[in-house]
Amino acid sequence: MRIGVDLGGTKIEAMALSRDGGALARHRIPAPRDDYHKTIEAIAGLVRETERMAGITDATVGVGIPGTMSPLTHLFKSGNSTWLIGHAIDKDLSEAVGRPVRVANDANCFALSEATDGAGQGAETVFGVILGTGVGGGLVVRGRPLNGHNAVAGEWGHNPLPWAEDSERPGKKCYCGHFGCIETFLSGGGLADTFAAIADRKASAPEVQEAAENGEEAALKAVAIYENRLARALAHIVNVFDPDVIVLGGGVSKMTALYDSVPKLWSRWVFGREITTRLVQNKHGDSSGVRGAAWLWPDEES
Repeated sequence: MRIGVDLGGTKIEAMALSRDGGALARHRIPAPRDDYHKTIEAIAGLVRETERMAGITDATVGVGIPGTMSPLTHLFKSGNSTWLIGHAIDKDLSEAVGRPVRVANDANCFALSEATDGAGQGAETVFGVILGTGVGGGLVVRGRPLNGHNAVAGEWGHNPLPWAEDSERPGKKCYCGHFGCIETFLSGGGLADTFAAIADRKASAPEVQEAAENGEEAALKAVAIYENRLARALAHIVNVFDPDVIVLGGGVSKMTALYDSVPKLWSRWVFGREITTRLVQNKHGDSSGVRGAAWLWPDEES
């Protein structure tokens, strides 16, 4: 049996899975903020409670984290949950739960979930995309996440928007310190910014999506611009990684028009202009992260 934990900024969720991927138990608690040790204690307690609910013991434990572990220092880095930075979260969690714990970036967990028994099941290579408050990504090859030599594989959101038009340069400053990152254009906030520039009024990304579905001209224009940018950004991934399947997740992925429009656009930027890559919506939705964390332990090791 396996347990996955999704460590977020406001909540921590755990799920116990059977060997065939069936959910045995699921439990969610508020996440302690600004306190590393309380976070470790909360996760350990959540694992124990989830085991009790599922009627299991000694399950394997995987944890999706909002950042990554440095290959140089073996400490947490590059996360919005700043109280985790500089800590050996994998070792501390292992001590707290009394068994080995595997940790991985939450976008990698999303991609692994969808590659294992989700929308990318059966594909040899999968690129999982998060289009939400931020823009992240994870790579899975033959059923295993590809972390990368520097633990940044899949972090496409902090590359510049490819084939940028004059009006897109230099772009908005990103929190990472650079200008014109893909994240500033393709996050939910990026879609909202595009709409505000066209309509001269503010609206959230879900409101823009709803307005487009209702035929509002400004929203339709904003969505068309977003689709073009997404097509360019994904074509860049195809030219580098060439995955069998690209799975979209995050709030913006609920915009169903993307799955028809983007594949009609992206061949313009793909080298050779031939592309049969599938673009699909995620299967497990908000459960992908926690399920992927559980799948960090393959069957032969669980």
